[in-house]
Formats: sequence, C-alpha cells, structure tokens
Amino acid sequence: MKPSNDNPSGRGGLKVKVKTAKGRKISSQHWLERQLNDPYVREAKAKGYRSRAAFKLLELDRKFRVLKKGARVLDLGAAPGGWTQVAVARGAHVVAMDILPMDPIAGAEVLALDMLDPKTPALLKAALGGQADIVLTDMAAPTTGHRATDHIRTVTLLEAALDLADQVLAPGGAFIGKVFQGGATGALLARIKKAYREVRHVKPPASRAESVELYLVATGFRG
Repeated sequence: MKPSNDNPSGRGGLKVKVKTAKGRKISSQHWLERQLNDPYVREAKAKGYRSRAAFKLLELDRKFRVLKKGARVLDLGAAPGGWTQVAVARGAHVVAMDILPMDPIAGAEVLALDMLDPKTPALLKAALGGQADIVLTDMAAPTTGHRATDHIRTVTLLEAALDLADQVLAPGGAFIGKVFQGGATGALLARIKKAYREVRHVKPPASRAESVELYLVATGFRG
C-alpha cells in the first residue's frame, strides 16, 4: 500500500464542476467541488488510504525519516486511520488510539481510550510492549471559523498529547503533532524545546494552500 508518489499534487486532470442541487448549500457545493478536484483525495482512494491526511505524514517522514521498521509508534486520535496505515506500511509496530470508534487496520492494534484517563499511559505501554519511539497526532478540534479560537482549542489538544508523550515516549524518541498558524509559542514552545533536542514547524505540501495548519516535529526526546 506504499504510494509510488508521495506528492500527487502535480498530477493533471480535468476540473470537475458540481451543479447546484435543490437543498444543497453553497458551502456544501464548494466542499464537494474541492474534494472531487483534490489530487490527494483521488490518490488516497487509489492507494486505499482512509484519508488524504496520509500524504501529510508521508511527506513529513520523507523529510525527517522518523518512521523506521520495527519502531514502536503510538498514533493518538487516530481515526479514521490514514496515519496508522502509513506507519504500518513503514514496518512499524503501531498502536492506534482514539476515543471514537475506529475500524480495525491490519498490522495495528486499535484501542478505544480517553487520552485524559490516568490509566491510559500504562495501557498504551502494555500494548506497545514498552515505551514508544514515536508519538503521532493529527488531532484538531472542530473548527469554529474564528482562527484565534481554533488555534487555542487545537493547542489545548496538542498540550494533552504532549503530556501523554511525556509518560510513554522513550528517550531519543520523536513527536509529530498538528498546530495551527502561529505554531507552538510562548511557554508551550519553551516547554517543548526543553523536552526535545530539536523542534521545527513544517507545512507539508499535502496541506491545502488555504489551510492554516502546521505540524510540530520534535525529535530527540530527553526523557
């Protein structure tokens, strides 16, 4: 299931126009047009990935080389499973966790757990067979349309994921998580830089041009 092209954005094709339909909102029409004309959506379907987000992780891994065969990978907020599929295809030992129901993925252990439950870290380490080498999270809070509010809500999720990573990540490990425009700043950024040797903010090509999302890539966990 490994794509032959991690960056399908350059592929051509005729643009699809969606006709208006009774009862369909203009916003829904625009969303449908965007989906139909998105090369990453088409490629995800062709390669069997559950979401176009799989290409974001593929691109991040191509740049940073964090997913290695046999690595213990924890995917937080994993549903629908695109990132889990990528990690499995890279030969990692993957535990995918989400509070929402998620269909099984061959080669991964899927757990329905609450990230904030105090029992969760021990359950995750048991499933991983030890500490994680990599913690991934593509979680984002539902958007409100107000950028400042959306940023705060997503950063809150990121902080919770970092708290969990502190408890399950092995020394030298890596963390990749979503933030919004502005990235991790202030006290949070200082905390991350103290915990990891190298911290970067990256916007992979698969992120839509109009999107304000960024990804935090932190490597060399100090433990």
